[in-house]
Amino acid sequence: MSSDTISQSISIVHPVSLSHGRNAEVWDTDGKRYIDFVGGIGVLNLGHCHPRIVEAIREQATRLTHYAFNAAPHAPYIELIERLAAFVPVEYPVSGMLTNSGAEAAENALKIVRGATGRTAVVAFDGAFHGRTLATLNLNGKVAPYKQKVGVLPGPVYHLPYPSQDNGVTCTEALKAMDRLFSVEIDVNDVACFIIEPVQGEAGFLALDASFAQALRQFCDDKGIVLIVDEIQSGFGRTGQRFAFSRLGIEPDLILLGKSIAGGVPLGAVVGRKALLDNLPKGGLGGTYSGNPIACAAALATLDEMTDANLQAWGAQQEEAIVSRYESWRGHGVTPYLGRLTGVGAMRGLELAHADGTPASAQLTQLLALAREAGLLLMPSGKSRHIIRLLAPLTTEAAVLEEGLDILEACLVRLA
Repeated sequence: MSSDTISQSISIVHPVSLSHGRNAEVWDTDGKRYIDFVGGIGVLNLGHCHPRIVEAIREQATRLTHYAFNAAPHAPYIELIERLAAFVPVEYPVSGMLTNSGAEAAENALKIVRGATGRTAVVAFDGAFHGRTLATLNLNGKVAPYKQKVGVLPGPVYHLPYPSQDNGVTCTEALKAMDRLFSVEIDVNDVACFIIEPVQGEAGFLALDASFAQALRQFCDDKGIVLIVDEIQSGFGRTGQRFAFSRLGIEPDLILLGKSIAGGVPLGAVVGRKALLDNLPKGGLGGTYSGNPIACAAALATLDEMTDANLQAWGAQQEEAIVSRYESWRGHGVTPYLGRLTGVGAMRGLELAHADGTPASAQLTQLLALAREAGLLLMPSGKSRHIIRLLAPLTTEAAVLEEGLDILEACLVRLA
């Protein structure tokens, strides 16, 4: 499946070449079937080739395949922004712009907050992942491999510990670190924004401490700082709600969207308070492909499926299946390397660790290969690459989900 014409700086998790897919199943070019617990890294909450999305793409492709919105507006962009404004669960009026990806959404959010505040400093969090573009690299709370060999990055950016029951960092510890940051490193009046994930993805599905989120919201209000919540991976139903910030009891000022927004078609968005989105001069936001009509049509079809009833039912079904199976594995001692189950809802991380709690990275590498051989695709995460991210489509049929968990169990038993 490899090609010398593809950059060797692209890391491949699974050395297979995929041909086609249907909901939570994919087939490679040799005809082998796999159950997909990767979901395009959180892009396919509605599965591969959802019929409603495919039909929306087909229909739009017969009408208008592209127009740059900043040259001449088109109906799918306008309708999607209106639908997103209604879909985002906040009390204030929502404004927004469309982008090509989550990373591009983060880049535009940085421009927006600079324009709105006149400040440049950003506070992000250990373990964070916000993209691979130059500015987003500096937001990431991890050096290898993202920040290696690229030199000085746009800033200034400062990092704080990410408080979560899943990593043992308490709200009190994070608040103390924040106090130190503004006592030692930077004047709080120079900070434009905080950017945070309500559930970290790259770090292995760590759910943010709600008390810290509420304290941070109050702090930002008091200091005139913009609070950006990155819902690129946690949004669109992954935690059983529309967006994960709702469980924290806060409202962000800006929200970053991407991944499952359009059923696999490249699209992202920045949405939030109108005064923030409107502060740059005309032409300060936009892009040639941002809000492509076909991508917008796919997103509109996606939103049609994401009713609250559907999201709650899908999330509850998957959470119950994963949690009950994990508890069974723990109870039966299927492997000495089974660590914690992290995350919330259907956004779950399965940790592999040694008896002393140190990461079992070698065993995770073994597990990836064993599962792939048995017909299951898994995605690694965590600072030490020792946590499996479970990202099966929310629409996965119950029998297919159980089959995938059966394969995972059998592979866990074989770990050495």
